Amino acid sequence: MSVQHVEDSSTRPDTRSAIRELLLRRGALTASEIGRELGLTAAGVRRHLDNLEEAGEVESVRTRPAGTRGRPARAFQVTPSGRNTAQHGYDHLAVEALTALRRVGGSEALIDFARERVRSVIGKVRPAEGPHDVERAANDIAAALTEAGYASSVEEVGHGLQVCQHHCPVWNVASRFPELCEAEQEVVSEIVGTHVQRLATIAGGNCACTTNIPTGIVTTDDLTATIPAPADAPASAPTAERTVR
Repeated sequence: MSVQHVEDSSTRPDTRSAIRELLLRRGALTASEIGRELGLTAAGVRRHLDNLEEAGEVESVRTRPAGTRGRPARAFQVTPSGRNTAQHGYDHLAVEALTALRRVGGSEALIDFARERVRSVIGKVRPAEGPHDVERAANDIAAALTEAGYASSVEEVGHGLQVCQHHCPVWNVASRFPELCEAEQEVVSEIVGTHVQRLATIAGGNCACTTNIPTGIVTTDDLTATIPAPADAPASAPTAERTVR
């Protein structure tokens, strides 16, 4: 009697690539989340994560879902080395096309292209109507980016917000053409109505693209508190709040 060996799908060679590609699309996920997405056993997922971590293609991070408390969960995200391992079949063609565009039309043509490309992704987001509306605009930007494959989220940090993109479909091309990242920052600034600061990029070797959007409300007293005043100077009168941009 012949014996048939049934192979667990979680041990197939292509499963490791599937896990890596999922993390590229979705950003940091826990082992249980990966298992649910790919229909794998928890034990199988952990074996592959161990192998990927040992190879330097993923790394573990501690995450806490928004609005929750308690001990952060252990999640996994792709490292720069893991991104290099992933397949990017059209990168070479895109680099050639943008190189030709710059040669024929100059840097301004490349910048115009970069702006139009970003607007095609987030250009439909309704601009913020004032400081009170910046958070809504930031969340809408993140939703539009996620729909386009950037796996984005918004986090509150200090007196501001941070838009985090855990994946960038064009990171390899953007590493050679920084105009793509610069145009994105410019358009985000236009939509939220305030200056934004790019803190990190995947194209620059980081594990996520992070953009800081200041939203803090401070008073004039807060601003002048750091300025030394004469000992006999009278206390200043209360002033109205204003937004620092």
